[in-house]
Amino acid sequence: MRFRLTEDQRALRDGVRQLLARRFDREALRAAVAAPGLDRALWRELGAAGFFALRLPEADGGVGLGLAEAVLAFEEAGRVLLPGPLVATHLAAGSVPGAAAGDVVVTAVDGGLVEWLAEADVVQGEVSGAVPLRSVDPLTPLHRVAAVTSPDPVAVLLTAAEQLGTATRACELAVQHARTREQFGQPIGAFQAVKHLCAEMLVRAEVARAAVYAAAVTADPLDIAAARLLADEAAVRGTRDCLQVHGGMGFTWESEVHLHLKRAWVRAQRGGANTESEEALAADLVD
Repeated sequence: MRFRLTEDQRALRDGVRQLLARRFDREALRAAVAAPGLDRALWRELGAAGFFALRLPEADGGVGLGLAEAVLAFEEAGRVLLPGPLVATHLAAGSVPGAAAGDVVVTAVDGGLVEWLAEADVVQGEVSGAVPLRSVDPLTPLHRVAAVTSPDPVAVLLTAAEQLGTATRACELAVQHARTREQFGQPIGAFQAVKHLCAEMLVRAEVARAAVYAAAVTADPLDIAAARLLADEAAVRGTRDCLQVHGGMGFTWESEVHLHLKRAWVRAQRGGANTESEEALAADLVD
């Protein structure tokens, strides 16, 4: 199966990338880490651009696009580590007034966790007894709740798309560093061990891309489960390998590498993660 983006899809992807490059660049990322909090102005700008209403029918004030286009947008969000309960607000665009326009921030119970609970205007799911957690990701405040709901397949796929964005960005950062960082009078990218790390990162990211894009076309729960497994692996292993390429520099606050790793860890705990997706695929094989 070949996946060639249409001209409109490429324009959508490029438009989202340009918007995020203008409103959430590396300096904005560092500022957000230094002073965590949800940027309401950016949230409303995302709403005005149609980010949350991408799949909402035009008759209801939405953009009228499909799951494939939403995947492209969320991949770009993952690429820049855009903070906030993006998936929950996107899913609520058709049911919660103000969510589509970015005027209302919606979060939801997902895998026993709730992201951005204190910042949300609307919480979907039972959150009584929520316990704050010390999140490994400074840009994703977390609460744990007792209630565990079944994950929405679309939420699982959009999380996979975010993970794909992180995996792609990690590969880019590793290659950039390998080309410019020198040891023993030559770029470290000339060393075979570093070449192998970068090549393996690229392979995992591209395999995950094929799976995520395919699942966006079929919307089949089993395809989504497979895509999530591959995307989680590409993001977590890719960022770890990227950190290894950077060495000690990757652990510093000036570098975004460790932030990608931490966000990949947090996303991997959302509903539809390893155990759930593996069990779904295993059950289908047994049947």
